[in-house]
Amino acid sequence: MIGKWLATGPRVLLLDEPTRGIDVGAKREIYDLIFALAGEGLAIVVVSSELPELLHLADRILVMAEGRQTGLISREEASEERIMQLAAPRGGALGRAVA
Repeated sequence: MIGKWLATGPRVLLLDEPTRGIDVGAKREIYDLIFALAGEGLAIVVVSSELPELLHLADRILVMAEGRQTGLISREEASEERIMQLAAPRGGALGRAVA
């Protein structure tokens, strides 16, 4: 599927939960592909509810809760704890993060 999208010559690739439901080996292949494409200059936006995945892939993480942006943090300042604080600012339901 990704190959089909890449054939169109995109400048930005949006991946929503790209590794949901796949095994560890397939995840590694997708991560390698994401890093290779980013290395070639393609902008990649990854939407994921898996915090370790975001911390591994992202240069920046935009956190949303209740339909609003609650934070934008760099790789250096990102941690699971910081993301969780931003994802549930009012003690409510957890949001999703975008890398």
